[in-house]
Amino acid sequence: MEQDCFSFDVNVCDVSTAARQGALHTRHGSVETPVFMPVGTLGTVKGLTCAQLRETGARILLANTYHLALRPGEDIVRALGGLHRFSGWDGPLLTDSGGFQLFSLAQRSLVRESGATFRSHIDGRELELSPERAVAIQETLGSDIAMVLDHVVALPSPDDLVREAWQRSVRWAERCQKAAKCPHQTLFAIVQGGLNEKWRAACAQQLVELDFPGYAIGGLSVGEAPEQMYEMLEATVPHLPSQKPRYLMGVGRPVDLLEGIARGVDMFDCVMPSRNGRNALAFTDQGTLRLRNRQYIDDPRPLEQGCSCIACLHHSRGYISHLFRSSEMLGPILLTAHNLHYYQRLMAEARAAIRAHRFAQFIAAKKSGWGDETESSLEEKPTDPQGLR
Repeated sequence: MEQDCFSFDVNVCDVSTAARQGALHTRHGSVETPVFMPVGTLGTVKGLTCAQLRETGARILLANTYHLALRPGEDIVRALGGLHRFSGWDGPLLTDSGGFQLFSLAQRSLVRESGATFRSHIDGRELELSPERAVAIQETLGSDIAMVLDHVVALPSPDDLVREAWQRSVRWAERCQKAAKCPHQTLFAIVQGGLNEKWRAACAQQLVELDFPGYAIGGLSVGEAPEQMYEMLEATVPHLPSQKPRYLMGVGRPVDLLEGIARGVDMFDCVMPSRNGRNALAFTDQGTLRLRNRQYIDDPRPLEQGCSCIACLHHSRGYISHLFRSSEMLGPILLTAHNLHYYQRLMAEARAAIRAHRFAQFIAAKKSGWGDETESSLEEKPTDPQGLR
C-alpha cells in the first residue's frame, strides 16, 4: 500500500564519490534529493511563515511526534484538519518518532522493552510512548513519512548499553511495522549501533530484511567527533538498499551535509540553521558571521554578496547587527530566513555538482571557503531544555 503514495528514484550517481541525485515522490509532492529538511518541531519553523519557508527553497519539513503529542495533542491536530492544514504547509511532511528525546531528555525518561515513559517538560505529566503508540500518533497527525521509534543513547556509552539499544531498536522497528495501518503514510526504519562498525552493519542488515521503504541512520551527532560519524556512515550505507532513500538524522553543519552526501546519504535535518540564526550567527560561503560582534556595527554589506534571501536583498550587516543589539524580533527572523536559504542553496548546488560528476571538486571548493570552521563546532546552543534537535 505504501508504494502507491511513495516512491524514490535515483537519477544520477557521481563518478568519484558515492553521492547520488534523485527524487522522493509523496502524495503532497515530489522533492529532489539530496535534500535538507528544516525542523518545525511543533508544526512551525520558529519565526517564519510557510510562504517564507517556501521562499528559502524548502520543499519538505520535519515535525516531532513527542512534542506535538504533548502540545496541543494529536487529537486536536486531527480535529483541525491534520498536520498539513493545521500548520499551513501543503508540501511533504516527515515526523520524527520521539526516539531522539530518549537521548536529549534522558533525565525525564525511562526506557523499558515495552516502550518509554516521559515526564513532560511542560507540566510534569507522564507520556507513554511505545512503538505502537508512536505509530498511532504519527498516523493521527497525518504526515507523509513517519519514523519508527528507536532507542537513542549518548556517545560514548558503555558497550552493553549501546548493544541493548540497537537490538531493541530492531525489535521496536518490527513492532512499528506491524502496527502501521495507514495506507497513505510511509514508515522509515532507523539504524543504530553507536560507534561500532559491526553493530551498525548488523543493525542495518536486520532492518533491511524487514523491507522498509526507507532507512535512516540515527544516533549520530550526539557527542562523537565528526570523523567518527563519517566512519559510521561508511560502515552503514553499503548495507542499505541502493534503490531506497537514506536519511542521516539530526545533522548538521554544512560540511557534515556534504560529507554525508559524498557517502551516499539523501536526506538531512537539523535545527542548526534556525537555532543559530536566532542566536545571531549567519552561514556564508566564506564562513560564519557572528552579528553581535562589534565589527559589524557599521558594515554596509549584505550578509553574503549575491544571496537572494530577504535579509541580503534588503538589509545590511550593520542593520541586522542593530536588530540583535536592540533585541528586536526581526533580527532572528531575518537570520533564520538567510540560514535556511543558505542550506537550500547548498543542496541545490550539490545536486548540480552530482549531475555534472564534479562533486569531489565541489566539496573541495566549499571547504576552502569555510576554512578552519570545518574543524569546529558551530552550534550556538548545544543543549536545549526541551530536548529539541
